[in-house]
Amino acid sequence: MSYPSVDFLYLNEEDMIAAGVKDMAGCIETMEEMFKLMKVGNYRMGGANGNSHGCMVMFPPSSPFPEMPVDGPDRRFMAMPAYLGGKFDMAGMKWYGSNVANKEKGLPRSILMLTLNDKDTGAPLAYMSANILSAYRTGAVPGVGYKHLSKKDSKVVGIIGPGVMSKTALAAIMAVRPEIETIKVKGRGKASLEAFIEHVKTEYPSVKNVYAVDTIEEAVRDSDIVSASTSTPTGDPAEYPYIKEEWIKPGALISSTAALRFDDDFVINRARTVTDNIMLYEAWEEEMKPDAYNTVPIPAVRVMDLIAEGKMSKDKIDDLGDILMGTIPVHRDENEIIIYSIGGMPVEDVAWGTVVYRNALAKGIGTKLNLWKTPQMV
Repeated sequence: MSYPSVDFLYLNEEDMIAAGVKDMAGCIETMEEMFKLMKVGNYRMGGANGNSHGCMVMFPPSSPFPEMPVDGPDRRFMAMPAYLGGKFDMAGMKWYGSNVANKEKGLPRSILMLTLNDKDTGAPLAYMSANILSAYRTGAVPGVGYKHLSKKDSKVVGIIGPGVMSKTALAAIMAVRPEIETIKVKGRGKASLEAFIEHVKTEYPSVKNVYAVDTIEEAVRDSDIVSASTSTPTGDPAEYPYIKEEWIKPGALISSTAALRFDDDFVINRARTVTDNIMLYEAWEEEMKPDAYNTVPIPAVRVMDLIAEGKMSKDKIDDLGDILMGTIPVHRDENEIIIYSIGGMPVEDVAWGTVVYRNALAKGIGTKLNLWKTPQMV
């Protein structure tokens, strides 16, 4: 970039696809590299602790101001800033607004954009559509877990919640375990189930059996890998989707990007908890105590609550970065049941966004925009 003139690259959704945002295998490799950089501390996210998920604007249940939005399902705005070092060496922020009512207008529930910035000047380098980017990095993070923690001879997958996140989680499963034969799907609506099943048949013709099931128990039983990504109101953990220990196959891997509940006795005494970044969960516990699980319904948040209550010790949690760095074993027991929690971090968006941005530069994709030739206020 030449200064003081500042140009940046705008990438719309079609540009992002052309630049490789849907390369799941590449995204998984990028997330692996990111986790290793995080484990040595070469990153920053928001907040004084450097590990905050982001800053959220939420609306009140009612307002005296007629123009102000009021609370509703997934109605919020959120800023998610981060810096990632190493070969990425990039700062950026994902920004999004979310509202379930968007679907009535033919829009996604959340509309996301990612800005990448020069780490020294703060000048914008890129402004890009981030819905697909965010979905793929959300699938690739469990994908790293599937690659290292699931059994290599896995054949059966259980899907809980047939939405976008489950589609990218499945893409990650198929990227690292292409010999999957059976996929069972539990959903709430007939249309979404049928669409998901058709998606599987079209995208993964090697899968021999794909069918809907009526209960979470049916999705979990006999599955080598279970992926849970459901949209669930928070506040009352008793309402979160529940998995009973006796349903789970020995040696199974269960990944959760959203609400999921297990019995505390199982979590404390027999399950193995693995996190994508334990410090993210510590940050949530610090920011939302007590009972952070009531607000953030991911299983590892419940573990942090149990630790805070003195019912569990911190050494019962393993961090994926430690596994990748070889400081702890990939498996502690041949038939261990692993609950892998995925919280979602802006450093993931910066990592994959940087790769896609550099691809776009190399291929001449996108629209160059000018911020200014010479700034008028210096």
